[in-house]
Amino acid sequence: MPHSHLLIRPTSQTGKIHDVTPASAGWAHVGFGLHRLRTGEAYGEATAEREVCLVIVSGKGRFAVDGEDFGELGERMSPFGGAPWAVYVPAGRNWAVDATTDLELAVCSAPGGGDFHARVIAPGTHARITRGKGANIRHVYNIMPEDDGAANALLVVEVITPQGNTSSYPPHKHDQDNLPHESQLEESYYHRFNPPQGFGFQRVYTDDRSLDEAMAIEDGDVVLVPRGYHPVATTAGYDSYYLNVMAGPKRVWKFHNAPEHEWLLT
Repeated sequence: MPHSHLLIRPTSQTGKIHDVTPASAGWAHVGFGLHRLRTGEAYGEATAEREVCLVIVSGKGRFAVDGEDFGELGERMSPFGGAPWAVYVPAGRNWAVDATTDLELAVCSAPGGGDFHARVIAPGTHARITRGKGANIRHVYNIMPEDDGAANALLVVEVITPQGNTSSYPPHKHDQDNLPHESQLEESYYHRFNPPQGFGFQRVYTDDRSLDEAMAIEDGDVVLVPRGYHPVATTAGYDSYYLNVMAGPKRVWKFHNAPEHEWLLT
């Protein structure tokens, strides 16, 4: 079967697992990196012209920005183990981490700008939100929401979807710079499953079906959403985790529901 250009499989089990850049994705804003470090390993980068949100998917590490020690951060040993720790790093800075346990670290990025400061985003900074009803329930951890006033472009969120439920559903899109009705945002999904041998499905499609791809997603996969609707479906026995990175011309999350499916919200 042909491989979807929107589905990115992990390249290895350790080290740099994913390296999505605007150039590789064929868009303008969102970047996503994923690193798995063993205890005692170190890693770091310069942000250059981009701002970064470092999300601790699992494990612990000692973080520093331009030599300022932020201490040991992290507590969950699985992405299904509660709220995340994260660090925001603005453009023009250097960050580094020393893994104090095995560490899975996501590097979410977007174009930088403005006068923002490096900061730790601790669990509970934003309350967990439960959305949907019935088989459409999912649990949301906002890491960098649009109303935090703390970044130039980045929007970052984690979602836990229980087994057998749908998520990012009813289908919605955010691909038109047409505020206040809809904002234009590129989006990436980093998927995990519990237990890890699980799988789910994601469809990315437009109203005119000029883009229409349905993908089987497995533990560690990344899905790119350049435009269109992008619902996710889990399978029985396997809970889903995904980490979303969004960015566009304006730091506003305003979506448009597929009209034929809006009845599901009543």
